[in-house]
Amino acid sequence: MMSLKQTVVRISELRDAAQLIEIDKLVWNPKTTPAVIHPVSREDFLQNNPPGSQLVAVMGDAVCGYLGFSCPTPLESNRHVYEINIAVHPSCQRLGVGRALMEGMKRYAAEQGKRKLCLRVLATNENALEFYRSCGFIEQGRLVEEFYLDGRYVDDILLWLPVQGDKQ
Repeated sequence: MMSLKQTVVRISELRDAAQLIEIDKLVWNPKTTPAVIHPVSREDFLQNNPPGSQLVAVMGDAVCGYLGFSCPTPLESNRHVYEINIAVHPSCQRLGVGRALMEGMKRYAAEQGKRKLCLRVLATNENALEFYRSCGFIEQGRLVEEFYLDGRYVDDILLWLPVQGDKQ
């Protein structure tokens, strides 16, 4: 495995699609998402995740993780917010890839004049919760028993982080 020093964080490109689809297949399950993940075609993936809508972490030629971002609504009054989602290939977890993506997102959001990052995480995803909190995210709300997964009700936790930057 390559060291974090060899990790490059950049905006996603068309050539990343196949590796991003593979990461989704490996990462998303009932513990990490309330949605049923179906195999998607490259075209469907690109329609929902066009190049430039994610930051990717690359080691050599391998995409080892991504952080997707978008404004949560089409409202002009909500354009200062990026809603994010992050996934790291299982073989690259706990190597600093997620933290590199998060730091890259904080810089990118500040450059774009954003003031807030937000995300949702299932209460059952304890590793993700611990990671987000270590990155400075704070709970801003909780949708109690929002999903019924694997035979039990699960809370959906809403987290946020203020973006530090010159542009407001």
